[in-house]
Amino acid sequence: MTVSDQPTTPQTPHPTRVPLSILDLAVVSEGSTGAQALRDTLDTAVRADELGYRRIWFAEHHLSPGVASASPAVLAALVAERTTRIRVGSGAVLLSTTSPLLAAEQFGTIAALHPGRVDLGLGRAFTPPPAKSEASTGAEAPSSGTQAKTAGEPTPSAPAQPAGTRVVDGLLIPAAPGVAFTDTALRQRLLAQKEVVGASRTPAEFRDELELVLGLRAGTFTNSAGTAYTSPPVEGAAFDLFVLASSGGVSARVAGELGLPLAANYHVGPSATLDTIAAYRAAFRPGVLDRPYVVVSADVLVADTDAEARRIADPFTAWVLSIRRGADGAIAYPAPGTTPAWDDLSDADRAAVQDRVDTRFVGSPDTVVERLETLARVTVADEIVVTTVAHDPADRARSFELLAARWGLSAADAAGPEVAADREPALAR
Repeated sequence: MTVSDQPTTPQTPHPTRVPLSILDLAVVSEGSTGAQALRDTLDTAVRADELGYRRIWFAEHHLSPGVASASPAVLAALVAERTTRIRVGSGAVLLSTTSPLLAAEQFGTIAALHPGRVDLGLGRAFTPPPAKSEASTGAEAPSSGTQAKTAGEPTPSAPAQPAGTRVVDGLLIPAAPGVAFTDTALRQRLLAQKEVVGASRTPAEFRDELELVLGLRAGTFTNSAGTAYTSPPVEGAAFDLFVLASSGGVSARVAGELGLPLAANYHVGPSATLDTIAAYRAAFRPGVLDRPYVVVSADVLVADTDAEARRIADPFTAWVLSIRRGADGAIAYPAPGTTPAWDDLSDADRAAVQDRVDTRFVGSPDTVVERLETLARVTVADEIVVTTVAHDPADRARSFELLAARWGLSAADAAGPEVAADREPALAR
């Protein structure tokens, strides 16, 4: 990946700005390869370490032509070896494809060699939605936390906001997407993928899965029959455990009950973000943490001007549409100017992606920083994790550079214990 050599002006750190982190998907650009996407991801991590981002997480995606991040633990280990300061982790390991024991052993192994720099994020995604006849009221929608954690902003001719859209203190909270998660085609696609992935394990109750990790780390785990077990790479491991959630359901509630830090997905499920955080805070009890710690994700694309950012962002709508309605999931990321215009999409297609399009922060550094500050203020976030996709890796690199400079990040500050020390999770071990 070619990192832009255009100058960026360092900014004085803003005293009230929360730390910034990155979620990387190893996006495969149209005309490129998965191998190149992975090499670009390593370059991104090295540059993020230099720029002062707090952590970089890797998603778990399978069988999506446009996403190469399938093995968060492998990527985290590779990045940890190539960097000196930045934390590495998963956003998230899916407990429907990997057992909590294996996930903890993978990240515990990394933490043994890079103590204090590893995050194990766990999520419950990759569960096909129930058939319509089986759908139950109030159930959590299947998380797409691994299906594109990121659209150009809508054109002025975009239709009026759907009913249910609201603005909370300047932050857009869109209506739920106009795509049925019980749709037959979507269900068949996920079931077919699940068969190929071999996701045959039946997860236990989410709380039990998390308590297994915590118990193994504390050296106190026993199974339901009272048999004690020990895992050397997990016991005493210096990793932080995070829960990722896209709704105010089980994941958010259990994270609060166990006193764990939460990552809420504004970029995946913006309609439910405030409910997710409220459920977590309401359920919170001192446990691993003494008080809540909330990370909020955001889709971000920064360029030197608003117009240039919109040009680069153009393919995002088609990419998200492929995730939500396509036969194969995320397509290879298209080049600007090669995808249908917003006005050429059907009403159904626009409804399927409008929440993601409208909540992506696209623009110049000033434009994006203003919107990120609003997101942090309204959600009372302790940290923001940004995900950035673009066809050209150089545009992604430039976005991270511009944002870091305008936000006031610096590697020296991020490495010091005095930076946001009272906001950083300090997990009991």
